[in-house]
Amino acid sequence: MSGNAAPLERLIEQFAKLPGIGRKGATRLAYQVLSMGRQEALDFARAIEEAHTKIHRCTVCQNFTEDAVCPICAGETRNRGIICVVESPRDVTAFERTREYRGLYHVLHGLISPMDGVGAEQLCIKELLARLSTGEVHEVIMATNPTVEGEATAMYLAKLIKPLGIKTTRLAYGLPVGGNLEYADEVTLGRSLANRGEL
Repeated sequence: MSGNAAPLERLIEQFAKLPGIGRKGATRLAYQVLSMGRQEALDFARAIEEAHTKIHRCTVCQNFTEDAVCPICAGETRNRGIICVVESPRDVTAFERTREYRGLYHVLHGLISPMDGVGAEQLCIKELLARLSTGEVHEVIMATNPTVEGEATAMYLAKLIKPLGIKTTRLAYGLPVGGNLEYADEVTLGRSLANRGEL
C-alpha cells in the first residue's frame, strides 16, 4: 500500500512506464504535475493528446511529421542523392543540430535484434529499398549506433543495397573530441586507427 490517492498512484504508474524513469522519478514527476495550475495541467495533457493524434510517419522517409511529407523531404535545397539511414527520429534531430549534413534521411524505427524478437520485416526496410529503386540515390550512409544490433542492421542493409550499385558507407567511429588516449578502450582505439584521415 503506497498511501497515495488512487488517481495519483495511476499517474505515478503511467510516468514509471517511460524508459529511464524509475519509481522515484515517476513520483517526482507526478507531484510536479499536481503542483501545476489547472490550465497548465490541461495544456500539458492536450499537448500529449495532440502529439498522438496529429503526428504520424512521413510517407517518404518515415520520420515523424504533421504533414504527409516532412519538411526535410519536401525541402528544395537538400541533396537528394544521399540518404542517411538512422534508427529513430531522435537521430534525425541529432544530425540536423550539426548543420553539416544536407542530404535526406530514412528512419528504420528500430534495429534488427533477434534477442528482442525484432526481425528485418518489422523495420522500415522495404520503404528504403523502394526509394533506392528510382536511380536518384548514389550513396547510402549507415548511421546506426555502434552496437551489436546497429552493426548487424548496417551489414544486413549493405548486403541488400550492394547489388543495386549504390555506394554504401558507414559513419566513422573513434576518439571523441577532448578525449584522452589512456582512457579509451581497445575497440575505440582500434576504430580510430582504422578510420584515420590525412592531415
